Amino acid sequence: MGVLIKICIITVLGAVAVNYVLNLLTAVPPLPKLEAKWWGPGQPQKVDQSVRPFKINISQELLDDLNDRLELLPDLAPPLEGVGFEYGFNSEYLQEVVRHWHDKYNWREREALLNSLPQFKTYVDGLDLHFIHAKPKSVPTGTRVLPLLLLHGWPGSVREFYGLIPLLTTPRTGVDFVFEVVAPSLPGYGFSDAASKPGLGASQVAVVMKNLMKKLSFDKFYVQGGDWGSIIATIMANLFKDDVLGIHLNMCFSGAPISNLKWFLGSLWPTLVVKEEHVKRMYPVGSILANLIKEMGYMHLQATKPDTAGTSLTDSPAGLAAYILEKFSTWTNPAWQSRRDGGLTVKYQLDDLLDNIMIYWVTGSITTSMRLYSESFNKAHYSLGFERIPVEVPTACALFPNELAYQSEFILKDKYKNLVQVSDMPRGGHFAAFEEPLLLANDVWSAVKIMLQKNK
Repeated sequence: MGVLIKICIITVLGAVAVNYVLNLLTAVPPLPKLEAKWWGPGQPQKVDQSVRPFKINISQELLDDLNDRLELLPDLAPPLEGVGFEYGFNSEYLQEVVRHWHDKYNWREREALLNSLPQFKTYVDGLDLHFIHAKPKSVPTGTRVLPLLLLHGWPGSVREFYGLIPLLTTPRTGVDFVFEVVAPSLPGYGFSDAASKPGLGASQVAVVMKNLMKKLSFDKFYVQGGDWGSIIATIMANLFKDDVLGIHLNMCFSGAPISNLKWFLGSLWPTLVVKEEHVKRMYPVGSILANLIKEMGYMHLQATKPDTAGTSLTDSPAGLAAYILEKFSTWTNPAWQSRRDGGLTVKYQLDDLLDNIMIYWVTGSITTSMRLYSESFNKAHYSLGFERIPVEVPTACALFPNELAYQSEFILKDKYKNLVQVSDMPRGGHFAAFEEPLLLANDVWSAVKIMLQKNK
């Protein structure tokens, strides 16, 4: 009888312990209350509340200065023998990029291209924000026009969306809806003002983006994003679940403790966590973590000392190009690291890539863009607990095979409770909108169609 009692006691204590641990792993903190804040200089003041048409028009003086700097490119340390991009941007190829930039790249032609989509500026929470606002040119009878907020990330810009936007704003045969797109430059990026005060992290940007849509008279809307855009869209779905009709992400991630536990336990039996054909994208854990450490050095720098790094990049156009374009190589296809040219022109046109660099250069925004890391990866921001708060609004995840990290649907459901579509894409990497606009557009159309059917 004594042994039986001991077994019962041990069983009960074990059950209590397991329940306690599970509660810790699955506990959901209260949703933070984030209010609008004045992010402009000084104290809140009266500003122009109108929505103003905007055209990019860079001064010739600034362009002449850029050309002078490109001509003064110093002798660079030659790459090691037989090395492509394994040590970073290949210096021999960088000189070719700089020569093309100086001799063949025509900013005035590219400026006209960038101005081909309607752009505007307006003040929101003290920041003068730049955004593209593209409407369908014609809408067939009976076709609904759905507002869609497109959010970019780093080191991208709205330039990534120029191939995607026409695919979303052009009605499709047999489809009874079409999109009206708002694509802002994030605060501190491109032609949008940067915050003058500390604290504008991803969660606070989510509030700014919601207020932008409200100012444009969109009370309910869809959101699509990758990179920072994905994180901001997810937080918007948490904070404004009655306003965000659905989110489509091409960088889905669950950072909940239970998700991390599943990932590590999957090392013992991977197919319990992920489909057989995708096991190599998640395991072995050591290899995955080693690659992430290799690729995330920039993140630690930008999350701690963005202004130091930004100073050198603001001073050197060649340095800026190397720093940003290296990401467009390895994050599009890691196999391209072994190539002397980083494979950059396999999926992109060099002029298109330089458009993105120019947006950073002519606005001097590389430093302020990097501050989003320091404002989001800190104790204050983590204390908000968004990584533990599940998303209830309809969600679609487009999983591109060369994305930096992969999580299976089994894990993603910890975060996205209303996961209506998970697509394992046939090709593509981190910059999906730029690299594979048609694939991404098709997935957005498919996802929203499902969301609309579920909302009937």
